[in-house]
Amino acid sequence: MSAPTEKKTIFLDIDNTLYSTNSGVSRHMGQKIHDYFLTLGLGEEEASELHHKYYTQYGLALRGLILHHNIDPVDFDKKCDGALPLEDLISPNPGLRKLLQDIDRTKATVWALTNAYRPHAERVLRILNIDDQIDGGLIFCDYQKPNFACKPDAQYYHDALAKAQVTDLSKCYFVDDSRINVDAARALGWGHVAHFCEAGLVHVEGGKVKEIGSRQVNGQDGVDVIADLEELRQIWPEVFIS
Repeated sequence: MSAPTEKKTIFLDIDNTLYSTNSGVSRHMGQKIHDYFLTLGLGEEEASELHHKYYTQYGLALRGLILHHNIDPVDFDKKCDGALPLEDLISPNPGLRKLLQDIDRTKATVWALTNAYRPHAERVLRILNIDDQIDGGLIFCDYQKPNFACKPDAQYYHDALAKAQVTDLSKCYFVDDSRINVDAARALGWGHVAHFCEAGLVHVEGGKVKEIGSRQVNGQDGVDVIADLEELRQIWPEVFIS
């Protein structure tokens, strides 16, 4: 077994972080999941309420569906994430690619860290044309594993550290669009965490349409708040080529 890494480790969330919520992916995803609830024989209102309840309670609506409705998670993935018209919603972003290329790989390794299943995560990275920039690898929710963990579960973060062979939490860097996920990492001692917050934009969370709240004070509780991934150059200058 190889020794734990001494380099810095950057963990990037994927959905609604590596692309803007303006893309409409969350809206399409919310509708696909709602439609899946309807296939269980639920009415519109009940489906909507359970969708939000499971998302809030379990971090992913899917986990509630598995626990309470015994559904096949791989079938769910195919009919929801797998059915999204991603090629019509997102496209390569040269600025994002350049940002990742400017990370000094002698100092840091880049991982993608997502609650999605592998096929969706790989598809998004490929469409964005940055799959080759994720030199560490992909950490995802294994839907075929019973009782799989997801953000913001502490176990998910522990598993991510183990896979990336990180022992020094001060060398962890993490950015996510979910403040809950960011706060969870910070509470576990991750050294550098950033909340990607597109304040004022509308997205769908747990099936509910919500306006993204105002940016919290930068640096509060050890969390940097950014509205553009380019700001990572300012808050994490040590990981970029000088």
